[in-house]
Formats: sequence, C-alpha cells, structure tokens
Amino acid sequence: MLSTGLPQGAVPRLERPGPLRDRVYEALLELITTRALQPGQHLVESELAGHLGVSRQPVREALQRLNTEGWVDLRPAQGAFVHEPTEDEADQLLTVRTLLEAEAARLAAANAGTAGISALEELCATGEQAVEDGDVDLVVATNAAFHAKVMELAGNIVLAELAGQVDRRVRWYYTPVARQRGKQSWIEHRNLIAAISARDEQRATEIMRAHTEHTRKTYHAREKS
Repeated sequence: MLSTGLPQGAVPRLERPGPLRDRVYEALLELITTRALQPGQHLVESELAGHLGVSRQPVREALQRLNTEGWVDLRPAQGAFVHEPTEDEADQLLTVRTLLEAEAARLAAANAGTAGISALEELCATGEQAVEDGDVDLVVATNAAFHAKVMELAGNIVLAELAGQVDRRVRWYYTPVARQRGKQSWIEHRNLIAAISARDEQRATEIMRAHTEHTRKTYHAREKS
C-alpha cells in the first residue's frame, strides 16, 4: 500500500473522453469528497499518478485547480494536502444549503407530480435499506440523490445551479455524520415526501429547514459524540 493510504477499490476508473487533466481532477475530487483521501492527508504527486495510471503532469495540474477551488492546500516546501475545513467554513456552507433546500422543498410541493413523488419514495427506500446494511457510502450517495431529486422537482434552473455549486461540499461534510444521522434522517425524508405529496408548501419548507439544520448541528457536535 502506498503512503497515500487509499482503500482497496477506492480509486475511480478514469473515463477516456475529455482532457486527461480534467479526468484526473474529477477522480481526485471524488476521492476527496468521499473521504477516501482524508482532510489533512499529504498528497504525493508520484503516488497519485501511480494510483491513477497517469504521468505526474496532469496530477500537478489537477492539484493546482483543486487548490484554487479550496479542496487542496499547497504549502511551500511541504507539498499538497487535502484541505481541513474549519468549523466556520462548514457552518457557512451548511447554512446556505438550508436556504436553498428549504426553497426547493417549497417549490417541489407546488410542482411535483406522481412520478416525481414515486422517485423520491424509491430513493428513500434505498436509503433506509443502506442504513440497515450499514453501507455508509451508499447512504451518502442516496442522500445526495434524494436532495438532488427534490431540487429537480422544484423546477427552478437557477436554484438548481446554485445548489449544484455546493453539492459536493455538502457530501464532504455529510459523510462523517451519515452514520450518526442514521434512521432519523430517513424518517425526516419520509415526512418531507408526505408534505410534498399533500402539496403543503409551508410544511415542506419547515421539514426541510429542520432536516438540514439537524445535519448542520450534528456536524458541529461530531467531535463531542
């Protein structure tokens, strides 16, 4: 095992279409957001290149881009490290998420049809089973898919674009608390589906606001748990 310490099977396969540097960027970003690469972890260009089966140049270019976007810290004479988010950074991001998601829930209650509600129910069932199975990776992925579906049902393109800008960071912050949120998160999802199905905009807004606030508070309390 190389010193980057990637779990077996964690490295995503690089898709062939598109510039190599972009594919390396996407692969590294996925490893960071899923926490296969942990906050504070030293990123060695040669080792990452070996994992991904590429030369060091596209890795270097990807790390520069990730640094610009705040995912990686480049330290003089030390190298690259996965960024360690501060509590303030997380709080600001998760607060913005609450605003976006609450509005999405309201619009979904106003606009969602039968097919959309069925899709939410299917995702909820998948998430509930993942919790039962203790599959944290699937819980995180299904949670992201559920919230993305609510955003889609809202039918507001600008809102969806804004949510898309924070989606990966939300996943990043949600991963370490997914197990702790456990069944309760999916109970809240079920309640949200009921409100959307009933076309109760106010109730859907309240449930989503409380739901995202629970995640924010759980994240801040994670060190004390």
